Amino acid sequence: MGILDNRIAVITGGGRGIGRALAEAFGAAGAAVVVSARTTAEVDAVAAAITAAGGRAHAVTADALDRHSAREPVRVAMATFGRCDIVVNNVGGTIGSGPSPFTADDESFESTLVLNLTTAYWTTSEALPHMRTQGFGRVINIGSGAARHASGSIAYTTAKHGLIGLTKQLALSTARHGITVNCLCPGWTNTSLVDFDRIGARSGASAAEARSQAEADNAQHRVLEPEELAPMALLLASDAGAGITGQVINVDGGYRL
Repeated sequence: MGILDNRIAVITGGGRGIGRALAEAFGAAGAAVVVSARTTAEVDAVAAAITAAGGRAHAVTADALDRHSAREPVRVAMATFGRCDIVVNNVGGTIGSGPSPFTADDESFESTLVLNLTTAYWTTSEALPHMRTQGFGRVINIGSGAARHASGSIAYTTAKHGLIGLTKQLALSTARHGITVNCLCPGWTNTSLVDFDRIGARSGASAAEARSQAEADNAQHRVLEPEELAPMALLLASDAGAGITGQVINVDGGYRL
């Protein structure tokens, strides 16, 4: 018996990195997983891997920057499985170069806000009425070290801080309906979004120097693997996590203590 047997989970941004790790972990724990991302080949591969391991999965190609497309994974879950028990909002990243405070770049700023904050609202708002009817729901927003600290991008930091506000307000507003809402924050994690060549180039450092600097940010002096977020995510998504809501939980190796 798996900890998520008979649950239906939607995981956005699930084509690679943390999203893929969580999708595969949820599938192994017994959930049927609707996994979405912008790149069809990536989500198809994740769904195939879950199915090959004996789980149930459905791939959805969705553009998180579009309000209608962002809601589609939940609609597919309802149409395919008749329920939506869990939503993991994992979509994120920075669009553009990260605007300088002295040079306005409205388009990049607004797009980064949508990608990291607004799309989580869109996807969650599609699921909440169904969760209320069911009397059960779990929403896990994937934050970042930038949800608590300043980072290299004004827009990204602003959006991730906003995600904490969304988490807490939704938790308060839905708590009496059997729904929990939490924010799970990784720190430096070994994904394709963490490009130490690019990070080092910003300050004239080598990739090795940039990685060493990142490791020094952590009490454990290492970059975590995506799979290390899975145990906490599984707890938050399960019946055992019923008493945990409105929380910001770090799985980050002791990032910037």
